[in-house]
Amino acid sequence: MRVLLKASMDTEKANEFIRNGTMGKLLQESLEQIKPEAAYFTSDHGKRTAFLIFDMEDSAQMPVISEPFFLQLGAEVTFAPVMNVEDVQKGLSQMGR
Repeated sequence: MRVLLKASMDTEKANEFIRNGTMGKLLQESLEQIKPEAAYFTSDHGKRTAFLIFDMEDSAQMPVISEPFFLQLGAEVTFAPVMNVEDVQKGLSQMGR
């Protein structure tokens, strides 16, 4: 299932990782593990935030994916199922059957 992960990082913990030069490594390791089809980084409600869209094959992946964000960056993490245009079209074509 295609999933959107939103990770809003604690500012002080993220500042520490940026100051000591390890933020890039942490993000790269997470991206290599998750293998997102898209990854975007911005601010949201005043916090550094990552939006990652990826295929989650099993919900048992949630702890493995989210714990580095929780433990190292004090992040608020959410998961939400999402659809691309093809998914929406497929779903709509099945309505009314």
